[in-house]
Amino acid sequence: MSSPAERHPVPAGFAGPNTITQDDYARDYARSVQDPEAFWGEIAQRLDWYRPPTRIRDVSYDLSDFRIRWFDDGELNVSVNCLDRHLARNGDKTALIWEPDGPDTEARHISYRELHARVCRLANALRNLGVAKGDRVTIYLPMIVEAAVAMLACARIGAVHSVVFGGFSPNSIADRVGDCGSKLIITADEGMRGGKRVPLKANVDAALKLPGAQSVETVLVVRHTGGAVDMQMPRDRWYDAVVDGQPDTCEPERMNAEDPLFILYTSGSTGKPKGVLHTTAGYLLFASYTHASVFDLRDDDIYWCTADVGWVTGHSYIVYGPLANAATSLVFEGVPNYPSVSRFWEVIDKHQVTIFYTAPTAIRALMREGEAPVKKTSRASLRLLGSVGEPINPEAWRWYSDVVGDGRCPIVDTWWQTETGGILISPLPGAIEAKPGSATKPFFGVQPALVDANGTILEGAAEGNLVITDSWPGQMRSVYGDHQRFIDTYFKAYPGMYFTGDGCRRDEDGYYWITGRVDDVINVSGHRIGTAELESALVLHPKVAEAAVVGFPHDIKGQGIYAYVTLKAGEEYTEELRKELVAHVRREIGPTATPDHIQWAPGLPKTRSGKIMRRILRKIAENAPDQLGDTSTLADPSVVDALVKERYVPNA
Repeated sequence: MSSPAERHPVPAGFAGPNTITQDDYARDYARSVQDPEAFWGEIAQRLDWYRPPTRIRDVSYDLSDFRIRWFDDGELNVSVNCLDRHLARNGDKTALIWEPDGPDTEARHISYRELHARVCRLANALRNLGVAKGDRVTIYLPMIVEAAVAMLACARIGAVHSVVFGGFSPNSIADRVGDCGSKLIITADEGMRGGKRVPLKANVDAALKLPGAQSVETVLVVRHTGGAVDMQMPRDRWYDAVVDGQPDTCEPERMNAEDPLFILYTSGSTGKPKGVLHTTAGYLLFASYTHASVFDLRDDDIYWCTADVGWVTGHSYIVYGPLANAATSLVFEGVPNYPSVSRFWEVIDKHQVTIFYTAPTAIRALMREGEAPVKKTSRASLRLLGSVGEPINPEAWRWYSDVVGDGRCPIVDTWWQTETGGILISPLPGAIEAKPGSATKPFFGVQPALVDANGTILEGAAEGNLVITDSWPGQMRSVYGDHQRFIDTYFKAYPGMYFTGDGCRRDEDGYYWITGRVDDVINVSGHRIGTAELESALVLHPKVAEAAVVGFPHDIKGQGIYAYVTLKAGEEYTEELRKELVAHVRREIGPTATPDHIQWAPGLPKTRSGKIMRRILRKIAENAPDQLGDTSTLADPSVVDALVKERYVPNA
């Protein structure tokens, strides 16, 4: 554990010309919460507007008059803010560095001028294919430059993009395509990941055969690996054949500040994926402002966020935030341990990366390999480290600081969510002393609070459920196609406040320590997976009668997936069936949802009303049978004894 007294001050000599200092933070944070209209009205000048906003915010969390609107009489275009406005001064500056899966393939540097031309060509092609403002486009691509091009091309013409992570299965693609009614899909022949090919086009083909995904008219296929794929004409078109020859300029669509920019699906506590809807101005402003402030951005930085564009971190901190700030952003196709466990550090040296932003799950996995793979590289270019996706344990924080950063790089441990659009709680590296394991203090305009189960706000040092008491520009606006679900999920539990779904502790210094999810969502390596989605997948198997899934502590992934499975009468519990169920879940949802343990359960602990007591299942999975609490309310308490006795131990 980190001692509350353990502090890491801002390293001497860290500050640059625009670094936010402790005094800056204190002054501007107070102003941002006392007069948010004036504060955000000023910050909005970071963006280029066709029509600057005169109405800064119009927000009510009152359930009878609910609304979230920012800058809603303003007009702008996101791609203009990420590309066009940089051309005069930074046209030749590198916008994106593409580092391929294998180090033997040549990396590519794409300038702002070239990226602008590529985005315009695709935007023109999409318009020619009948894609118009408000139409939905699904992007299912590997970590290649075309992923950013596709997002920005959609933004240029006002189409709403829905990026689906390249590790997701055909079923997951079909669910997401069907939910938003996508007109067009942009995919690739294959992806490359750790030296293995990922059959992206084949997955799209399988998805489009499933019911509910019939809205798709066109599939554009990027030639990436050159692997053979089945092209179904006239639906399928080669990307280069459609895009090459298009003009290098494209008239951008004038968008209202509150027009939708993208939908990004995230797992909820019910099985149906939630389409988180972000809009144009508030999202872009918040992504850009947090990126510049939290990472203390400087003109000559080489910035690398190791996330995938299929997740919100890739949207906000690989594409939109960095490009709005005219930064150089590295896009990495590979994985941290291929072809060796030194790969991250070799890429840092190769491209002279100055800011490195990754997930605790990667840090813990690489920490296991020891210091030698790190120490054989220089990493002298690094000046700032970041962590995202889940809380980082103090031991991993110290290793990251001492071994990767050689004790000279501040760490920004950032807490935020798909729903928040950008970072909400984080140290600012020139202003806030770090405590290992703590996300520290709120960003400008963000007002966190802790509440107990009854919704009473807790003051001072306390532990409770984390809520945000007022809006910020990057906040999601709705669940796509289901606004009531948005209100029910985030604003019903604690009226007048946004409920994050996370538990949190605040210490006597006002630092926030995230303790993990309090709803039925498991955070696996920073990927949120709903237990209902996992249980539904397991129960689809013809031999399974019932399933319950919980998270348990995992050394590398933070949380692992522990499934309790009851088979239908007459079915036999075998190791082969266990393996078959693991493969079945991978097929249904994707590799990120792979169960770590499956325990055969003759029955599940239920209340007399039939509710599964997940708290008990969590304690059994954690091997904490002494913490089961009162089991007398169960319909059949003997079930618990059997589960404790038969707790799954691999290869036992």
